[in-house]
Amino acid sequence: MKRSFAPRFQRTALYTGCLIASLASTTQASETLAPLVITSDWLGNASKEEVKVYPGSRDLVSKEELHERGALNIEDALRNTPGIQVLDETGTGILPNISVRGMNPLRSERVQFLVDGYPIAIGPYTNVGVSLFPVTFPSIESIDVVRGGAAVHYGPNNLGGVINLHTREIPQELSQTIREQITISEDSGNLLNDFYYRAGGAVNEDLAMQVQVNAQSGEGAREHSDTDVKNLILDARYTPSMNHEISAQLQYYDVDAELPGALSPSAYKNDITQSQRPYDDYNADMQRGTLAWTYTPSDSLELQWRNFAHSADRTFFFGQRLGTDDHWADPALDSTHIADSPRLFKVFGTEPRLTLHKDNHAITLGARYMSETVDFDVNRQELATGSTSNVRDWHFETKAWAAYVSDTITLMQGDLAITPGIRFETVKTDYEDGISGSKNENNVSEWLPGLTVGYQATQKLFIFSNAQRSLVPVQTAQVTKDGEVDNELAWNYELGARVQATRDLAAGITLFRIDHEDLIQYDKPSDSYINLGKARSQGIELTGDWQASQQFKVGISYSYLDTEQLSGDNKGNEFPNAPKHKVGAEAVYQQNQWQGSLTASHVNASYSDAANTESETSNGSAGKLPAYTLVNARIARDIDLGTSTDLELALSINNLLDEDYYFRGADVSPVGRIPGSGRAFIVSTQLDF
Repeated sequence: MKRSFAPRFQRTALYTGCLIASLASTTQASETLAPLVITSDWLGNASKEEVKVYPGSRDLVSKEELHERGALNIEDALRNTPGIQVLDETGTGILPNISVRGMNPLRSERVQFLVDGYPIAIGPYTNVGVSLFPVTFPSIESIDVVRGGAAVHYGPNNLGGVINLHTREIPQELSQTIREQITISEDSGNLLNDFYYRAGGAVNEDLAMQVQVNAQSGEGAREHSDTDVKNLILDARYTPSMNHEISAQLQYYDVDAELPGALSPSAYKNDITQSQRPYDDYNADMQRGTLAWTYTPSDSLELQWRNFAHSADRTFFFGQRLGTDDHWADPALDSTHIADSPRLFKVFGTEPRLTLHKDNHAITLGARYMSETVDFDVNRQELATGSTSNVRDWHFETKAWAAYVSDTITLMQGDLAITPGIRFETVKTDYEDGISGSKNENNVSEWLPGLTVGYQATQKLFIFSNAQRSLVPVQTAQVTKDGEVDNELAWNYELGARVQATRDLAAGITLFRIDHEDLIQYDKPSDSYINLGKARSQGIELTGDWQASQQFKVGISYSYLDTEQLSGDNKGNEFPNAPKHKVGAEAVYQQNQWQGSLTASHVNASYSDAANTESETSNGSAGKLPAYTLVNARIARDIDLGTSTDLELALSINNLLDEDYYFRGADVSPVGRIPGSGRAFIVSTQLDF
C-alpha cells in the first residue's frame, strides 16, 4: 500500500476533532462526525476550521492572506492582528519588535516565537528576546498567533502568548518556486532585493525532501542601512512504516546589516532618511537543527520525541559618548567610543511527549530538558587614541527542566471540552564575571497551572474560557544594566466567543486580563531595567469577516487595551508602548486572474516610558508617541502557462498615504525618534512549476 506523505503535525487535536464534529453547516446539518485523531502537538499546523474551535484567543494568518496583503515582512503581516503592536526598527524585517497586549515590544521579548513548534529565541530561557531572528518572510507559509491557553504545553515566556511561524511544507509531488521581489523607497530611492527559491517533493514512497534558499540584499529606506541576508533551509521527512515518522530540518542563517538608528527630534524634522549613528552595525549567524520521531502504535496512542539545537554568534556594534553628562546614545552628539557586544550561544533541547486517548479523555504527558551556554563580551575602542579595552567578560550556564501533564475531557457528546493541566519549571543559571572573578547564580522553580474550556453551545456559537500562569526567568540582558530585577510571573485570563452567523459572516469577541507580579521593563531615559511591581493589562478584542460575494471579502478587527502600573513610583500610569485603541481593516477583490487588496491599520497615541512623559525631551528619549494610520495596496495577475506552471506578477504600495510617524529608539540606539517607513513600491514576480 502506498503511504501518504501528509506531515503528521497536520493531524487534528482530540478536542478539535470533537468540536469540529459537532459544528454543522449553517444551512445543512451534517450527519457524519469528523474522525478523532490523536496528536501530541497542542497547536500543530492548524487550519481555519480548527482555529474556530480553539479554547482561547487565536488568529491564523493563512498562506492566502499573507499573499493577499502583499506584506514586506512578518511585521507587516501581523499589523492587523488583534492585540499586536509593531515597532519597525529597520524596515527590512531583520529585527522585529512585536508587542502583544501591552507587553514590552523591544526585541519581541514578551511573546514566545516558535518555528514549526520549536523555540527560536537565541536563549529560550534567559535570552528570550529575538535579537537574532533566523526567519525570512518568503519561507513562511502561515502565522499562528495564540494569545491564550498554551502555557502548560509550551513553557515559559507566554505573558503575551505564542506566535508559531509555519515554514513551507514539503509537497507531495515534486514542485519548484522562484520568486523575485524588489522594494523601492520613494523617499530615498534605495532598493532592497529579495530572491527566493524552493524545490521539494517525494524522493520515493518513504522519503520526501525540500530545499529553500533566500537571499536579501540592498538598502532600507534610510542612509546607513545596507543589508545582506542569507537563509538556507533543508527539510526531510522519512516514513518507514505507517506507525513511524521522522522529520528533520537543518538551517543556516547569516545577516550583516548597518543600523540607521534613532534621530534627534530636529534631525527627524529635517530629513527622516538620514542616519546619525554611523557606527551602528549588526552581524549574526546561526546554525539550527531539529529532529522529531513520531510513533503511533494505535489510533489512541502517540509518542513524539522532539530535539532541537542551535549555535549562534550575534554582535552589535555601536557608538557611545562617554566621559560627559550627556546620554551615551544621544544621536545629536558625536560618539567618543565604539563598542561591540559579541554573544556566543549554544542551545540544546530535548522533549518527549506522549498522548493517550481513553474513553472521553486525551491525556498528554511531556518533559523537557534544555541547556544554554552564553559568552557575553563588551569591547570598547576610544576614537581619539585608538586604545581598546575589554570592559565585560561574562559567562552564563543555564540548565532548565520541565514536566507537564494535561487531560482533555470531552462531555455532552463532544460539545464540551475541558482541559486542566499543570507544568513544573525549574531553571538554574550560573553566572561568572571573567574580569572581576565574581560568581552568582539564579534559581527558580515554579508550578504553572492552566485550565481551558471550549463549548459548542449551538451550531453557530462557540464559547471559550481559560486561565494560565506564566513565567519569565531573569534575563542575562537585565544583569548587564543597573536596576531592580526579578523573575516575572503573571496570571492570564480569557473569556470569549466566536459566532458563525451565516455561511459568509463570522465574528469573534475576547475579553482578557493579565495580572503581573514584578513586571520588568527597560527604561530608556535611565538606561536601566526597572521593576514596575504589580501591574495589570486588560481589554477587549473584536473581529469580523464577511464574504460579501464570490469575488469580494472584507475583514475588520478592533482592540481596546487598558494598562495600569499598580505599585511603585509610577503607580496609576499606563505601560509604555501600549496604545489603547487599534483598528485593522482589509478588503480583497478577485476577478478571474486579477486580484486587488487594500489593508489599513490605525494605532492611537501612547506613552514611550513608564513615567508617561507627555512633552518630548530635548534629545527625544521620552515623550508621547503619535497616532498613525497605515494603508497598503496590492494588485496582482496570475498567468497560467500550462503544464502546471503558473506565473504571478504583482505591484504593492506600502504606506500608500505616506504617513509620517515614529517610535522611540531601541537597544543600541535607545534615544531619539526612529522613523516609520515611508511610501514604498514593491514589484514581485513568482513562478510555480
